[in-house]
Amino acid sequence: MEVKIQSYLPSHFLSEFTTENYSAILWMGTGVFSVDGINYSYNGYNILFLSPYQKLKFFADSEEAMNVLLFHGDYYCIEYHKDEVACNGLLFNNIYLNPGIELSKENYEYILELFNHIKKEERENHQFSQSIIKTYIQLILAICSKQKSSAESSITVGEKLPNKHAVEFQKLLEINFKQEKELSFYSDKLNITNSTLSKAVKKEFAKTPTQLINERIILESKKLLHLTYRSVKEIASELGFDDEFYFSRYFKKSVGCSPKQYREKVGISVVAKMSM
Repeated sequence: MEVKIQSYLPSHFLSEFTTENYSAILWMGTGVFSVDGINYSYNGYNILFLSPYQKLKFFADSEEAMNVLLFHGDYYCIEYHKDEVACNGLLFNNIYLNPGIELSKENYEYILELFNHIKKEERENHQFSQSIIKTYIQLILAICSKQKSSAESSITVGEKLPNKHAVEFQKLLEINFKQEKELSFYSDKLNITNSTLSKAVKKEFAKTPTQLINERIILESKKLLHLTYRSVKEIASELGFDDEFYFSRYFKKSVGCSPKQYREKVGISVVAKMSM
């Protein structure tokens, strides 16, 4: 499957939903969704973006239909189109941000219309359909990148100041996650206790430092599996694992499949192929 629009009722998501595709899920209502075990409340008009093999659950208060856009990385490469849509690291692949966006009614209705246009092109499947569908996907991603960027900017200039310890932890994690996987390294660097750091990080990001360390390693693992031709052994070594098999077990525990299976299902990006 290269691209597909599917409709569900929220009750269908109460069991775990995961796919090897990129996903955009459009719905309205109130409730809670969970991505990789982290809960987020929602209200109103919403769209949620997931990367391959992220785990999703829904706990909805109503039964409004959900529309799901699925597209494979080989069909539409978010890394290749990063300059046009600016979605990589904003809509997808950012462990520090809520993966969902609360939409305006106007944007919700417009994106729903684009979803319906994609369905129509799927059915007709004429010689221009694939190009048209890719343009619609690009438009959806660009619109949502713009809205999410505006929302993040408004938070930054608002009354709430980010917690200093949490911000410093994020900076340290980005520099050291390949070598340092223990909470004590980061609390020692910041000259605070593990408990103080955990409280600050949980308040700021709704995740514990240990969860973020794990997610950062897994995010980089997925990136290297998808964007390079490096062997699993080489990737394990780059991420600070002495044992390739321990890395594979670590990856499978978080993702649900082995690194080899992930690469087989998700594929190697056109970006890697172009850099050869």
